[in-house]
Amino acid sequence: MVAVYRCLPLGMVLALGGTGCAANKADMLHFLRENKHLASAMEYRVGIPDGIAIRAPRIAEIDGAGQRIQPDGKINLKLLGQVKVVGMTAKEIAAKLEVLLSRYYVDPKVNVAVSGYLSKKYYVYGQVGGVGPRSYTGRDTLLDVVLGSLNDFKSWTSRVKVIRPSRGDTPVRTIVVNVDRMVKAGDWSKNILLEPDDIVYIPPTPAAWLGQKLRELLYPAGPVIQAYVTPRRFMGLERVYDDQNLEGNQQGYSYGGYGGFSGY
Repeated sequence: MVAVYRCLPLGMVLALGGTGCAANKADMLHFLRENKHLASAMEYRVGIPDGIAIRAPRIAEIDGAGQRIQPDGKINLKLLGQVKVVGMTAKEIAAKLEVLLSRYYVDPKVNVAVSGYLSKKYYVYGQVGGVGPRSYTGRDTLLDVVLGSLNDFKSWTSRVKVIRPSRGDTPVRTIVVNVDRMVKAGDWSKNILLEPDDIVYIPPTPAAWLGQKLRELLYPAGPVIQAYVTPRRFMGLERVYDDQNLEGNQQGYSYGGYGGFSGY
């Protein structure tokens, strides 16, 4: 693969390479710093229309309740009525419900889990199976996404690009990660945790990219070539058909030039 890449023209190398052969150090530190903060302090915060599941074995009114967060950011529960939960983590929601239930129960215990990740997305495209948006869970790592997206040998996993959109004063950030090296070396330092709206691009290998371009260049001539080749294939099939039906010929059947029957 390296040899093929080195033999490509400069323009093609730039088209395939994108932003260079390695992740910019400042950009990589930016990605890892944000991920550390997210993993340690910013658990998944529910949005509209995420779903949550509530368990409270001692509190029959809400135990087993499944709720979808409404457009106003609230859920509607027996005994408590409408409770605003949008933007909260599952633990924060549970703590809020325990406070509200303390008016009716002594030391209530509530457990809340996110049951439907619908409000946030990240995006995958390129040489993958299933291009498009995917539900963001707050636990989606680059390695999870890459290994869950591959569908054939044409994916260039040593050149995976992650694009993080701008937020406030922070500009768009892009890094290129060699996932092959990460797996082979067992080095998880670049296995970044994705954030909402991140874009993961898995490019085709140089050989696959070149093959696709050649197919695109030959596409206008495809119907003409097919029209020329098809009759020859059909005639070949006719001969095979005749060879396998000698007994029929001996019984008086005859075949027309394109396999049509004529007479008995």
